[in-house]
Parts: sequence; C-alpha cells; structure tokens
Amino acid sequence: MDAEGFKNVILPLHKKLYAIAYRLLEDSADAEDLVQEAYVKLWDKRNGLELIHNPEAYCITLVRNMCIDQLRSGRYLLMRQTEELALVQDEIVVEDLTCQSDVELIRKIIDTLPLPVKQIVDMRDVKGLSYQEIESLTGLTGGHIRVLLSRARKKIREEYYKRSNYESR
Repeated sequence: MDAEGFKNVILPLHKKLYAIAYRLLEDSADAEDLVQEAYVKLWDKRNGLELIHNPEAYCITLVRNMCIDQLRSGRYLLMRQTEELALVQDEIVVEDLTCQSDVELIRKIIDTLPLPVKQIVDMRDVKGLSYQEIESLTGLTGGHIRVLLSRARKKIREEYYKRSNYESR
C-alpha cells in the first residue's frame, strides 16, 4: 500500500480507533498516544496491508490488543496509580489550606475579644486548662468562667459565620 492508499484507507479510521482506545484506557492523552503508535506500526507494515481483506477490522484489533498490552504492563499501572495518588494529595493540600485559613480567621476573631475574655478562651479552648486551673489563675468563679466562655464562643461563632459567608460570596 502506497502513501495515498494509506491516507485514504487507514487515516479516516482515526475517530473510531481513538474511541476504542479511550474506552479501554479511560484517558484521552494515553488513548491519543496509543493511536499514534498504532499508526506507526501500520505504516511500517503498509506493504502487507494490501493482503488484508478488511483493513478496518485489522486496525481495530491492533488498537484493542495494544490497549490490553498497555493495561497489563506494570509500568503503566504504576504510572496511573502515581497520577491518582498525586491528585489525592492535591485535594488534601487544598483541604489543609482551607482548614488553615479557618484557623487564622478564628484566631483573628479571638483577638478582637476583650482581654480578660480572650485570656479565658485561650486558657480553656487553646491550652486545654481545666475550670479549676482557670479559677486559680484568674480568681473568677467557675460559673462566671462558664458564662464568659459561652458568650465568647457564641460571639466567635457568629463572627465566623458572618465573615466566612461574606468571603464565599
């Protein structure tokens, strides 16, 4: 088969060959690469293509077999798993950045609280001190500390929702 015959018989099959490769490999770049490799193999065998009764079926079978070979290769599986792992790690980084920005926002809100309330929130919620320890450090009663914490947490929550909803618009 000469170049003109190859161009007229084999090249028009590109969409069909690509669709088969894409269905099997589930990746557009890999499918395109595989079809190009198939064209190279077909071009190398162009003299024998004239003996084939159904060149379309031959090309489809060639692409299908190349896909199966690629899917079975350990290197291809390792490459796909590495790509999937990188995608998962990117998602984790984005979630981590979101958490960091939330923490920064909450810290800014805590900084706006009056100093005694800010200190109590810091002692209880950040440092994890018990109510008895806070009582001994501040001289306040346990009931008073609970009331201040409750009001502070409510204020922090309201400010957080107000700012985070504002930022999401």
